[in-house]
Amino acid sequence: MPRAKGGSKTRRRRKKIMKLAKGYVGGRGKLYRAARETVERSLAYAYRDRRVRKRDFRSLWISRINAGARLSGLSYSQFIKGLKQAGVELDRKILADLAVVDLPVFGQIAALAKAHMTA
Repeated sequence: MPRAKGGSKTRRRRKKIMKLAKGYVGGRGKLYRAARETVERSLAYAYRDRRVRKRDFRSLWISRINAGARLSGLSYSQFIKGLKQAGVELDRKILADLAVVDLPVFGQIAALAKAHMTA
């Protein structure tokens, strides 16, 4: 039985990996095995970090909302609680944008939250 070498399927699979490894330095971009290991790791990081990015943005938004709320004399948790009780359904992304771009409007929202807070 003849020995099976790299046929068209193998070549296609390797070319796909080498294409993904384009731009890597040294053997990582030239040698198949090193390229495959690096590409697999990079794809795993990319998958993970698409989820981490969502966490990071939410954290950033909360920091910005907290800073804006503090200027109005509220903590972040008091501000959010007041908004819930007032029935305001703005998400954190929009609130953070208002806190950065349009502070007077954010101040009005904070006043509304403060008015609807109950003990």
